[in-house]
Amino acid sequence: MRKIAIVGAGESGAQLALGLQREGYSVTLLSDRSAAQIRTGKVMSSQCMFSTALDAEAQMGTALTDYYESGSVPAITSIQLRVDAAEPIEWAAPLDGTARSIDQRIKSALWIETFVAAGGDFRIEKVTPRMLEELARDYELVIVSTGKGEIGQIFPRDKAKSPFDRPQRVLALNYVKPDAGAATGTGGDGTVGDGTGGDAIRMSMAPGVGEFFTFPGLTVSGPCRMMVFEGVVGGPMDRWTDVGSPEEQLERSLEILREHFPHEAENFAGAELTDDGATLLGRITPTVRSAVGELSNGQLVFGLGDAVVLNDPLTGQGSNNATLAAKYYLDSIVRRGQQPFDRHWMERTFDEFWRGWGQWAVEWTNDLLKPRRDHQKTLLSEAAEHPALAASIVNGFDDPRTSYPWWFDPTAAADFMQARKEEDTSAFDVRDFRSALGQFATGVTVVTTVSADGRKVGMTANSFTSVSMDPPLVLWCPSKRAPSLGDFEEATHFAINILASDQHVLSRQFATPATDKFAGVETVEGIAGVPLLDGAVATFQCRTVSRHDAGDHVIYVGEVESYNHDGGAPLVFHGGKYHATASHPDF
Repeated sequence: MRKIAIVGAGESGAQLALGLQREGYSVTLLSDRSAAQIRTGKVMSSQCMFSTALDAEAQMGTALTDYYESGSVPAITSIQLRVDAAEPIEWAAPLDGTARSIDQRIKSALWIETFVAAGGDFRIEKVTPRMLEELARDYELVIVSTGKGEIGQIFPRDKAKSPFDRPQRVLALNYVKPDAGAATGTGGDGTVGDGTGGDAIRMSMAPGVGEFFTFPGLTVSGPCRMMVFEGVVGGPMDRWTDVGSPEEQLERSLEILREHFPHEAENFAGAELTDDGATLLGRITPTVRSAVGELSNGQLVFGLGDAVVLNDPLTGQGSNNATLAAKYYLDSIVRRGQQPFDRHWMERTFDEFWRGWGQWAVEWTNDLLKPRRDHQKTLLSEAAEHPALAASIVNGFDDPRTSYPWWFDPTAAADFMQARKEEDTSAFDVRDFRSALGQFATGVTVVTTVSADGRKVGMTANSFTSVSMDPPLVLWCPSKRAPSLGDFEEATHFAINILASDQHVLSRQFATPATDKFAGVETVEGIAGVPLLDGAVATFQCRTVSRHDAGDHVIYVGEVESYNHDGGAPLVFHGGKYHATASHPDF
């Protein structure tokens, strides 16, 4: 049984410990506080878990299902946005999946208790670098999931990934009783709510001043409302240094609402704190660090969560990043089998998380900390009149990868806006139609080719099917808006790589715009130089024989010139989520 030590029992550390425990590993979990001390201490964050992160919790077996099913945790189904300007922008849009917020004091304490009840080794220790050396001698792998104190400095700052050298916002957080702030707000047309039947995140932006957002959740005393202030450093909201008590912080919060967000002030006029630990102040410098820390004795420790990727809370990505990182690390540890957890493995595991998720959440959050550019102002303004565009902006909070490249690039933004406007005039509700089509379960492929200048090209697709046995023909259907479509048009050959169940990281990687989608990917050269993905359950090397116009897509028909199939479990996509195959219970 492999022995692993995890330092830090927060969002990432506790979930990884539970996931590994369920997989049969011998895990020691260390925290500077007991479950009881966490539960009765100060709030730690303003977490809101979006659908993708909640799915990862479920897959790791760490979801707080009883809380969700009991109805004690409000369903957050939409985001309402207001931008103060000469003509204020105000609109609301639904989230594709329900979001939830549970006080991290509840979650961390419960995860620790669950870990201990299952026989886990839990230790209350304030871990120092010297203690890390001792742990590294006794355990096959030591994971540090907290950036507190001296041990946080073991992981060197990655300057290339950390554009800021100082805080960009001064942060203030209050948990208040649910009768405050419960108004649903209005959409741009003056109507209340957005018809989703759930509660909303209400986010207000005041350029040059800062942001305020609020949403419902569950805290240690029961239902609550979270008030989050993000003031531009040195700006008119940077007024917290003289606050001496939780009550003074709440009063200052109400003053700031009246001055800068008067449309919200009335909602919180009678606000009361939920408990003595219901406030938090701070300043965060967004930082990405090397995930491999080398101790003075030459031994290595592996960084996880906030220890290596520290985000500003502006986009609510902190707890989501931590959960997704825990899932990536869990999968990588299990895949490693009995091989050593060496530097190369650590670097590759973090790189998988970074390329598959982390970089997109970090870059998107860092961009929102800057003033809006002209094309972004246009996006926000046009969204008030075009629901499909508003929904795309809102769902970037769930999955920041979907905001690329259009949020960052003016040309891509113009194309994206036009496409979303066309959705609003289509015969069907496009999002609902896509959801209906998603009920047809498919495999997942990465289609690859080589460009005229020798670059490797690839994109994820599930629109693949066989056409004919004699001659052997297959087809796939790329979008006309696909950035690499031109490369496929110029190429004589392409390859269909059917992904294995454990290659979901590759599926995401090739589905997201990136300078080099093949970074870290092992390939071999096929016919006409086309790259073939290592580990695919089957590969078909094809010569393009015809192309057919088909609405907003192109149908590519290829004649199979060579194929191989090593077998194994394929990756399955159904209902917008990845699945693994299993034998039907009736057979």
